[in-house]
Amino acid sequence: MMNKLSKFFLTVGIVATLAACGNEKSATQSERPEELSIVQMPNENNPNTASVHTELRDHLSEELGIEVKEYDGGSYAVGIEALSSGNLDVMLVTPMSYYQAKQKAGAEIVASPQSEGYEYYTAFITQGDNKDINDMEDIKGTNFAFVNPSSSSGYLYPKGTLVQEFDLDPDRVEQSGYFFENVTYSESHPNSVMGVVMGDYEVAAVAIGQLTRMIESDTIQEDDVKIIGRTLDIPDQSYVVRGDLQDEFKEELRDAFLSFENEEYFETIYGEPSTKFVEVGQDFYDDTIEMLDSINALGEEE
Repeated sequence: MMNKLSKFFLTVGIVATLAACGNEKSATQSERPEELSIVQMPNENNPNTASVHTELRDHLSEELGIEVKEYDGGSYAVGIEALSSGNLDVMLVTPMSYYQAKQKAGAEIVASPQSEGYEYYTAFITQGDNKDINDMEDIKGTNFAFVNPSSSSGYLYPKGTLVQEFDLDPDRVEQSGYFFENVTYSESHPNSVMGVVMGDYEVAAVAIGQLTRMIESDTIQEDDVKIIGRTLDIPDQSYVVRGDLQDEFKEELRDAFLSFENEEYFETIYGEPSTKFVEVGQDFYDDTIEMLDSINALGEEE
């Protein structure tokens, strides 16, 4: 079972201690590490995955020939501090936390999970029989639902799309009477879908995967809603390594991720057994970071 690094990360005082201890590691950064520490962060779309990462940890340990210590994290911001102090080696990040980790720790993307033919994005939906709303140009003045301000697919990406597409003031998008007649937070993707079906919201932003699952489970019928627009594809979380590790070791680490083949693991974590870790460029998140910057969202991510 994973140790709870979230407990390890509870206070600023502990972070300061980690940072102070970082000098000792920095002195030996040209050497190959004798052990590797890795933090798994929560996944918004699949929060119950903490216990299944053991197989990946064991694979990395075998391939690298060193002990791999895995922890369950609860705060991106504190994890990034540990990364920058040299007391954490590898971390699972979102695009926003990658941006911050790159700024503070010179973090480099090691590998990203990719599923052939699978697209993950946020859909803008309305009632299937709504004749007045047929595309994005029709949503101004409607009653609109985000999920909640902490949701990437239910808030950040759709908000960024709206700001960029309609040249909106990012500080006023949520204000009723600015662009939308009324703005609501439904608190979950299924709530948003059902709110549209029941007529509580005229338009809502929902993750396409959540919408698809509700249709496949007959929770709603396919013609109950219609998609009138969408965001850019939302890239999945990726693993990053702190930049001051030995370059040769970083290549070994990348190869270890890329050689991991376990359909059961990938189906459990990502919902698709054909998923694989692939090598991507360090510009992998550039479009997303540009979008986040447009809505002033590149602050600290908890």
